[in-house]
Parts: sequence; structure tokens; C-alpha cells
Amino acid sequence: MNKKNIHVVGAVIVKDDKILCAQRGESKSLSYKWEFPGGKIEKGETPQEALTREIEEEMMCDIAVGEKVDHTVYEYDFGIVHLTTFYCTLQKGSPILTEHHNIKWLFKHELSALDWAPADIPAVEKLGSM
Repeated sequence: MNKKNIHVVGAVIVKDDKILCAQRGESKSLSYKWEFPGGKIEKGETPQEALTREIEEEMMCDIAVGEKVDHTVYEYDFGIVHLTTFYCTLQKGSPILTEHHNIKWLFKHELSALDWAPADIPAVEKLGSM
């Protein structure tokens, strides 16, 4: 059986040299793992449009999407996740918890202390080495 390909985007939101990390809720797959917030790309959307929409829906704030950080393909038991992460900056509002269990603002060198979702780890490592 072919696993389904799931195309998702993640926001590396930078503010005052710190990066926003979001902890997944209990009801989600990979519960309590940390991730860069974002979600699925819908049909007809660019990755940037998807990310702007997802952050607006999940965190009630507006972002500007910048350069790509990383692209990772990771095979989970529920499907193959194609994750593209982008640098983002807050334009309006600040992140509000609606779906996530917790959020933290951390410096790049602090990121590796968290228990990240596997697909997010390459981006975390890349950011940590910059």
C-alpha cells in the first residue's frame, strides 16, 4: 500500500533573535512533540500562502514569510511528510495558543534541548549551526 504524501509548511518565526517553538496538543498525532507551527498546503495554494493562512488560524497573528530554511521528507506511520520551513516575522499581533499545548521563544543554540517532531529536526540542526 502506498503511503500518502502530505505536503506541509512550518514557520520559523524570529523575534528579537529568538525563535518560536510550539508544542503539539495531546489530541494530535505526535502529541507533546515540539514543532515549527504551520500545517498542510491546500490545493491551489503556494507554500507561502498556506503558511500565512495556517498561522492566522492557529495563532491568531499575521506573519510575513521570508526565505526558505529547509526542506525535509520524513516517513511516519501515517504518511510521508514533505516539510518546508520558512523564516517568518510577525507583522501584527502575537501568537495565541488555540491548538498547541505550549509555546516558547528560544535562542538558536537552545533549540536542541526540546523533544522535536522528527520531520522538524533537520531544520533545528540547520538553525543551530548557523
